[in-house]
Amino acid sequence: MSRVWIVKRKHLYLAAAAVLLLLSGLLYINRGSIVSTAAEPTAERTIHMVVGEFKSTTADGKTIEAYRWDPGTVVVQKGERVKLSIYGVNGQNHPFLIEGLNISGEVKKGKETVVHFTANQEGTYRLICLTHTDIAHSGPMIGYIVVD
Repeated sequence: MSRVWIVKRKHLYLAAAAVLLLLSGLLYINRGSIVSTAAEPTAERTIHMVVGEFKSTTADGKTIEAYRWDPGTVVVQKGERVKLSIYGVNGQNHPFLIEGLNISGEVKKGKETVVHFTANQEGTYRLICLTHTDIAHSGPMIGYIVVD
C-alpha cells in the first residue's frame, strides 16, 4: 500500500524557515570559531619620524629658522601598540614630551630615539619639543599623534 503525502503551503514555509534558521545558526557558530575571542597580543607598528628644519633669509639679511617633526601628524588606531622611532637630523638636541601619554625623551643629532606606547584612549596628543616652544625659539615645534 502506498502512502500519499499531502503538503500544505504553510508547511513548506515553516520547513523553509526552519532550514534557514538552522543554516544561519551553523554559520554563526563557524564564524565564531574563526575569530578568536582570546586576548592575543597585536604586533607593534613602527612609525618613523625625523627632526627637520626650515631655514631662510629675510629681505634685510636676517636668518630665520623653524624646527619641525616630520611627519607632523601620525594616526594610530585605539588599542594599537606603537614604536615611535625619531631620528635627529637638524638641531643638536630636542628634549620632548608627549602630552597625555606620560612619555618624555630627547632626540639628538645623528641619533635615533625610540619610545613605545599603546594608544588606549582616543584623542589628539601633542608631541612638544621643549627647546623650540615658540617663534622666539625657532618653533613652535609641535607634532600630533591622533588616536582613532
